[in-house]
Amino acid sequence: MYPLKFAPILKQTLWGGNKIVPFKQLDNNDLTGVGESWEISGVEGDESVVVNGPDKGVSLTAMVHKYREKLVGEANYLRFGNTFPLLIKFIDARQDLSIQVHPNDLLAKERHNSFGKTEMWYVVGADDGAKLRSGFSEQITPKAYKERVSNNSITDVLQAYEIKAGDVFFLPAGRIHSIGAGAFIAEIQQTSDITYRIYDFNRKDAHGRTRELHTELACEAIDYEVRDDYRTLYEAAKNEPVKLVACPYFTTSLYDMTEEICRDYSELDSFVILIGVEGSCKLIDDQKNETTLQAGETVLLPAATRNVTILPAGAAKILETYV
Repeated sequence: MYPLKFAPILKQTLWGGNKIVPFKQLDNNDLTGVGESWEISGVEGDESVVVNGPDKGVSLTAMVHKYREKLVGEANYLRFGNTFPLLIKFIDARQDLSIQVHPNDLLAKERHNSFGKTEMWYVVGADDGAKLRSGFSEQITPKAYKERVSNNSITDVLQAYEIKAGDVFFLPAGRIHSIGAGAFIAEIQQTSDITYRIYDFNRKDAHGRTRELHTELACEAIDYEVRDDYRTLYEAAKNEPVKLVACPYFTTSLYDMTEEICRDYSELDSFVILIGVEGSCKLIDDQKNETTLQAGETVLLPAATRNVTILPAGAAKILETYV
């Protein structure tokens, strides 16, 4: 087992921008409107493929079948079977995305025989005035929600935040949300592609058609609780793990590094994903495997990895996440 890299799955969208290709230092500069780069995915039909080492060319799903608990951890394999439990993305919004919500595990199992979708955002970059919407700004009822969707006023009762690089939002299943124009984010989520589209600003495609809305499905999925602040606040620190989110589906920390960090994973029964968001570094595991990780890259450390040394090239920021 060794640190795994995967070919990015690039998604061209109507709302996609021009930041992902240069951020990831990809050669296909003629590719426009890339809204998402799926970095690590076990979603059926969109499975990541290994690009390095002896397992080059093997899909992530086949890797889980082949290595089982050595790749994902014993408890994770018992819990998720051959489904890899996390989906990692970079998202670049040139336009506002639709207002959405995702179902929880119970509802997703009942309706779609799928996992639910709890996720988090880490803001990699933001244009001036870029915003993210998360949660309600005032208490409303399911009846009032439907009325606001139909009369185009749903955004009036959503909390909107101007954002900057380093901001973090945790989005448990059921929280209404949307990504605003100018936001460039890293997204960590459960392996699920179920989205209920609530409102799409009455936009029409090239054929004059509006996109389907899932008003009724979303109504039962929404958590109507109002919170004082939907941001995830944390105290920044250099050269040590700063925990951002810990939930049943993933634990994520930030490393803002100018010095070497050694991470001991010998007691952790899980794979570890490292996401480069700034600068670059070298990774050396306990088997003396070496790889680089630069901004825009993602590396999967198998559960069999006992420790890793991270050596920044000057300075680097990375996200670490595991289940």
